[in-house]
Amino acid sequence: MNKLNSKQLRDISISKAQDYSKSVNRKPLYFILENIYDTYNIGGLFRLADALAVSKIYLCGEIETPPNHKIIKASVGTYKIVPWEYCRSAVEVIAKLRKTHNAQRVSQKTQKETLHVTRLALHVYAIEQSKDSIPYTKAEYRMPLALVVGNETYGVTKETLKEVDQIVEIPMWGVNRSLNVIVSAAIVGYHAINSE
Repeated sequence: MNKLNSKQLRDISISKAQDYSKSVNRKPLYFILENIYDTYNIGGLFRLADALAVSKIYLCGEIETPPNHKIIKASVGTYKIVPWEYCRSAVEVIAKLRKTHNAQRVSQKTQKETLHVTRLALHVYAIEQSKDSIPYTKAEYRMPLALVVGNETYGVTKETLKEVDQIVEIPMWGVNRSLNVIVSAAIVGYHAINSE
């Protein structure tokens, strides 16, 4: 697959972008963005999702969606490549993804024998500071995986945190309490893929 530079991505038509999107070998990784207010952060998360070959981004709650001009600008056109969907809440998305990825035993027949394959259940991790969090490097990452990131000021909602399997945190040794949401998703996303 040919890689596109920033100008090519910005200028690519929707139909051509869809062709490129279909050629991406997507990972069983999902981003769930909850109440992210900064449109430049949303655009940057689209760029990150493209870099990681994320299967889909879910934009949830109080959040802008493409074709917001700031998202378009910050995403450098990747909003046309990465599949995305708006949903009312992250809790709704988690339930939907769990239903889709429900662990199930599936029989597959070959010419010589019947194989029994177990599809893995979805794992959902929130990237958040919490009394219940563990360092992101201590978590066990298995696909399929959904990473939830939250609002720049308030983080992931309590309702959503109740629905996740694990809360992972990035250590902060300075005065600043947290990293930018794009940086946080990048650190954990790349770590998760390399741990698999």
